[in-house]
Amino acid sequence: MRNNKKLKHFYGEEMINLPAHEIPRRGLILCPERGRPFREMTVVENLFSGGYLLKDRKLIENNTEKVYQLFPILKKRMNQISGSLSGGERTMLAIGRALMSQAKLLLIDEPSVGLAPRVKEDLFARISDVHGMGITILLTEQDVSFAFELASRNYVMSRGKIIAEGSSSELLADETVRKTYLGL
Repeated sequence: MRNNKKLKHFYGEEMINLPAHEIPRRGLILCPERGRPFREMTVVENLFSGGYLLKDRKLIENNTEKVYQLFPILKKRMNQISGSLSGGERTMLAIGRALMSQAKLLLIDEPSVGLAPRVKEDLFARISDVHGMGITILLTEQDVSFAFELASRNYVMSRGKIIAEGSSSELLADETVRKTYLGL
């Protein structure tokens, strides 16, 4: 448990005992698998819900515009009910909703689940753009090729335990990791 202290703190603040609604205030935001939008709300209402902590109307407008620049399809669908979006659009909406809140660390869970290869490619390009905005991303992903393209540091897990870690090139150079855990 020598690293336990690191797991409890985020930007020097203890996170373990915080109520769930306080965690986003610290900039730690989750984008769940399959996006999980508020299905009865429109795209723009979902985005505004992500910025509920912000009091500055101009900041909310600026963040909304940044999301629309990153994901132009969301602007086209701004008045559409979120429950009718495709899987890729729901994931984009989840990331956009997270960006509305001024995320410092974005936890993205399995963004490519159920997506067509072309949609995956575009989505991962946008995730790379988010990282380029200075936002740290912790990505869980089973599609190793896409994850390795994005990540500066990788962790391979098996049965809930980290069994290997390193850069993409380091892990790909390890024959055992490649064959046993990465299926390459």
